[in-house]
Amino acid sequence: MGHRLTIAMQSWQVTVQWVGGEPTEAELTVPVNSLAVLRGEGGATPLTGTSKGMVRSQALKSLDYEKFPQIRFVTEKIAKSADGYRLDGTVEIHGTSRPQPVDLTVAEREDVWSLSAQLPIIQSDFGVKPYSLLMGSLKVADAVTIDFTATYPK
Repeated sequence: MGHRLTIAMQSWQVTVQWVGGEPTEAELTVPVNSLAVLRGEGGATPLTGTSKGMVRSQALKSLDYEKFPQIRFVTEKIAKSADGYRLDGTVEIHGTSRPQPVDLTVAEREDVWSLSAQLPIIQSDFGVKPYSLLMGSLKVADAVTIDFTATYPK
């Protein structure tokens, strides 16, 4: 009955340190309250603007954004890979830090670099209780997938 949600963090900042043309350190910071519900696929009824607002409110409550206002990823090691870079680092969500490898794909286009990564996150590993409603008959899955995409001018 529920929707497959697409949620975006509309504000984020990445800082990268370079040595000799290669990245050596990176840090990603995301303000939790930049969360926006873009769309919902499936579901018994369409996802309306009011529903999106309710989903956003519940997500911010689950993430306890006032107490934990940001999500961070900090690298400890960056290594070149066949199609980009392997970032070994620590992700912090909801005040809990865990090691997290990220395979960052880098594609070169005419005037930009295109960066992308996809990684699964288990919410409960970070102390986040997945949202549920109607005694658990409607709930957000514990495992969520984070898709990261960005472009950077050459």
